[in-house]
Amino acid sequence: MITGLVFVLELGLLSLLLLLAFRMLSLNRREPLMSSASPGYTSSPAMPISREKASAGRCELISQLHILASLQARDCKQQGFDVDSAHLAVREYAVCWLYGAASALSHPGQRNSDVLAGLVSQFAGRKLGIRQSEAVTVISTLTRNPVFLACFRSGIEGAEYWKTHHFVPRNASLFEAVTSNAFV
Repeated sequence: MITGLVFVLELGLLSLLLLLAFRMLSLNRREPLMSSASPGYTSSPAMPISREKASAGRCELISQLHILASLQARDCKQQGFDVDSAHLAVREYAVCWLYGAASALSHPGQRNSDVLAGLVSQFAGRKLGIRQSEAVTVISTLTRNPVFLACFRSGIEGAEYWKTHHFVPRNASLFEAVTSNAFV
C-alpha cells in the first residue's frame, strides 16, 4: 500500500518536472534570457548597440518633450499665462505635468524610473526655470499631493492623445491642469 502511494507520488513529481521543463523551454523561445551581468564585466559586442538604442530612445524622448512643451507654452501664452514667470507652486504643477507627459512618451520599462525623473528635472530646469533639486523633490513627492497627482495624470492624458492626434485636448492641456488646480 505504501509502496503504491510512493510510486504515485514519484510519478506526480516526475510529471511536474517535465511540465516545468516544457514551460521553461517555451518561455525561453518566446523571450530570450536577458543577461544580468554588469556592463563593465561583459565582453559581448551587443552592449554598444543597446547603449546606442538607449541613447536614441533618450534623444527621441527629449525631442518629443521639447515639441510638446513648446506647444503647451505657446498655448499658455495665447491664454495670457506665462509659466516661466509664474509662482513656484505653479511651476511645480508644470513639472508634474511634464513628468506625466514624459511617462506617457517613454518606453514602459523606463516609466517611474530615477533616470526619467532626472531627465525631466533637467528639462524642467531649462524650460521652466526651476532648480533641478526642487523638480526632483516634486517628482518624488508626487503621490503625496493630490494636486501634483492631478497634474501628472493630465500630463499622461495629454501626451497619449498628442502621440496619435498631434494636438493636446483642452481638458488635458498644461494650461487647464495648472489653472484648475491653482488660483492664477
